[in-house]
Amino acid sequence: MKYENIREAVFLRRLNRFVAEVEIDGRQERVHVKNTGRCRELLIPGSQIWLTKPGTPGRKTEYDLVAVRKDNGLLFNIDSQAPNKVVAEWLAEQNYEVVKPEFTYGDSRIDFYMEREDIRCLMEVKGCTLEIDGVGYFPDAPTERGVKHIRELIRAREEGYEAALAFVIQMDGITEVRPNVATHPAFGEAMEDARKAGVQILFLPCHVEPDELRIVGGEHALYQCQDHSE
Repeated sequence: MKYENIREAVFLRRLNRFVAEVEIDGRQERVHVKNTGRCRELLIPGSQIWLTKPGTPGRKTEYDLVAVRKDNGLLFNIDSQAPNKVVAEWLAEQNYEVVKPEFTYGDSRIDFYMEREDIRCLMEVKGCTLEIDGVGYFPDAPTERGVKHIRELIRAREEGYEAALAFVIQMDGITEVRPNVATHPAFGEAMEDARKAGVQILFLPCHVEPDELRIVGGEHALYQCQDHSE
């Protein structure tokens, strides 16, 4: 996926979950932060960031903050909407007969429903923007919604669906995501229960540019719906 109208800026401070103050072209401006997670190790005063200008009428802010370079040199895409977009692009190349986003299952909306022949598949997508010593972690803030979705995937497996929990790694060079049990132990427990129930845990490494996010190396973790009864 590509962004239009990308602009480089300097991060100054985060005012709340949705708004930050930045310096662009020598002036201070408030921008929309496209990630409600903490991002404490990324959004540090003085950090190099990139903004996009969507041009949507009636907005309170002119720019969206979509990328930041960490102090270790890694470039991160922090757009929380980007993972679903790149997975949709990726799934379009995986020879599924049906791909439906935002599929209602139980009391939740699961990110994707796919069909191939007589196999039905559900996939929940999570974007990973937390890196510690070369390993990705999720979540960076407690997510009861994330736990609920994993429980739905477990139930789907019990009802005969294939199911996958897919982590889009929004930085280069990281190939593994571990549950951040220090921040949310229940997510780690749910993830382990899912693994035991036969839910596929899928890592999707990405290449990041200020104006681009794309899945690379997906062939190493390609989710192929398989009939476990065979």
